[in-house]
Amino acid sequence: MAKDRKKRGLGRGLDAILPGDVEELLEYGEKSGQLEEIPIERVKPNPFQPRREFDPKALEELAESIKSQGVLQPILVARDGEDYVLIAGERRIRASKLAGMEKIPAIVLPEKPPDEQLVFLALVENLQREDLDPVEEAEAYRTLAEKFGMTQEEIARRVGKSRPAVANALRLLRLPPKVLELLRERKITTGHAIVLLEEPDPQRQVRLAQLAARRGLSVERLGLLVHGREEKKRRARRKTKSPEILALEEELSMELGTRVTIEKGKKKGKIVIEFFTDDDLKEIISRLSE
Repeated sequence: MAKDRKKRGLGRGLDAILPGDVEELLEYGEKSGQLEEIPIERVKPNPFQPRREFDPKALEELAESIKSQGVLQPILVARDGEDYVLIAGERRIRASKLAGMEKIPAIVLPEKPPDEQLVFLALVENLQREDLDPVEEAEAYRTLAEKFGMTQEEIARRVGKSRPAVANALRLLRLPPKVLELLRERKITTGHAIVLLEEPDPQRQVRLAQLAARRGLSVERLGLLVHGREEKKRRARRKTKSPEILALEEELSMELGTRVTIEKGKKKGKIVIEFFTDDDLKEIISRLSE
């Protein structure tokens, strides 16, 4: 059945190929497009390219490879008036520019794909290579939802992800810009970000994210800090813990990077410092010794 659909798609042109069917479009390009050497300066970037940052070192290495061996795999473009719009091959074209190349081999499609296909092709190509950071991936999903009215189920099916994975990615965009920047730079993980979504105070989200990045906190320890605050509030309501004690707990928690509880009685009190692993304990002791 899939083979029949593929044959019909190749016979009828781009409008018969479903968005996101990257392999099918590439096969269509090889059969219907022309392999040409085209001027790099006439290639316009895919306007829906989700990837914003490219590893400079990796680009330089690819550029050196291109200098010695040339571009081994043609980029995929479509005619757009007298110019071309890039469909696949962003890294290759950037590296070719670094290598001082003026032309690049390309499979040239006779017609430009619809915008919806351009979004999917750029997204899927990057997902397959694991090139996107979590924020870029989430923003691409948002483009598909907002620009093309696609549901999370439709997006998940097209990109080969589960619906919860798409939903969680979109939720990340609720975080403050400073937190998203740390996520872009991979100084915190998606796991950290999901835990931070449970913290209702945006300013504290930023402080906790910066703490996690600076100290290398595990997701579990960050969870203690996020969930511990709400637990303290509930205990404080029951035991009428003073604002001063609550402030001290927060200060110690942020300093040690874990949940700290202060229990003050009439004659004595105690401080409880929580940890998960032996490494956590060693780090806490080290900070207390400073």
